[in-house]
Amino acid sequence: MQIMQTRRRFLAGAAMAGAAGIVGLPESLRAEPPLETTTVRLPRWVGGSYCWAGAYIAGELMRAEGFTDVRYVEADRSVDQSEWIARGETDFSVNFPPNQIASIDAGVPIKVLTGLHSGCLELIAKESIRSVTDLRGKRVGVDGFNNSRHVWLTLMSAYVGLDPVNDIQWVLTEDVKPTELFAQGKIDAFLGTPPQPQELRAKKIGHTILNNAVDRPWSQYFCCMISATTDYVNRHPVATKRVLRSILKAADLCASDPQWVARQMVDRDFVPSYDYALQTLKDIRYDRWREFDPEDSLRFYTLRMQETGMIKSSPQRIIAEGTDWRFLNELKRELKT
Repeated sequence: MQIMQTRRRFLAGAAMAGAAGIVGLPESLRAEPPLETTTVRLPRWVGGSYCWAGAYIAGELMRAEGFTDVRYVEADRSVDQSEWIARGETDFSVNFPPNQIASIDAGVPIKVLTGLHSGCLELIAKESIRSVTDLRGKRVGVDGFNNSRHVWLTLMSAYVGLDPVNDIQWVLTEDVKPTELFAQGKIDAFLGTPPQPQELRAKKIGHTILNNAVDRPWSQYFCCMISATTDYVNRHPVATKRVLRSILKAADLCASDPQWVARQMVDRDFVPSYDYALQTLKDIRYDRWREFDPEDSLRFYTLRMQETGMIKSSPQRIIAEGTDWRFLNELKRELKT
């Protein structure tokens, strides 16, 4: 089995290196300054995080850029991966804007560098619930308070005029999968991330009442964004740009060839299901990184978080202290379609 896995990884890596030729390495690469470091650490979540495809398949592109030590790190699964980068366990992070805003507000030294994609969240509810306002008095499952799902649901419910504290019956799912509790009728709704919505659709259980890929205002902003530690950005600007270039080229591959990317994700053991990976890639808008303004996304979510009392920082402070758009601006010019 170990020999088979090693062979699979080798073949997948060779295929990804070939894809580097498809998306093209920059002609100016040889003229660029040398890498300050050839090591980079990125997050992974074994068995899940189908929407991290852009970062997952970028590893071989980074090796083509000169990195010799590309590590995918899974740290403490009991905490959000914003804690991983805060503790210095990863150099880069793939996360929701509210999580990154909360980190910046708390003084965590990170820089948001770009948006990655829009639309990986779906609010799943039983058939009698037709909109977010119908969640009043209903049982909504979350796997913890003040974590990703709870924060998103708080923002979504407050946006339509609900009182998230008093109008919703929050149910802690703890170690039970929310899909199981929902199918058993123990919760009325929950916020799903891939592959949960895809699983329930395949079983014809429940329906989606909000999809941030298509429903305004959420569909107008990035769902996941890329950040790096301030130390890595300051000490390794050349490496930072090359990591970002690899991730954005991988995002282009996610949009242009989802079948190939889905196979790579499975062959490289990032996710177990090709079908769910392919459906996720088809559902998510990986083509938005050129179109959307990442600063608008941070401004929008910072205002929503201020309104609900989650943070004290203004959008101006979050953007000034926690972003660096230099690399993205250069890459938009360089990677024109």
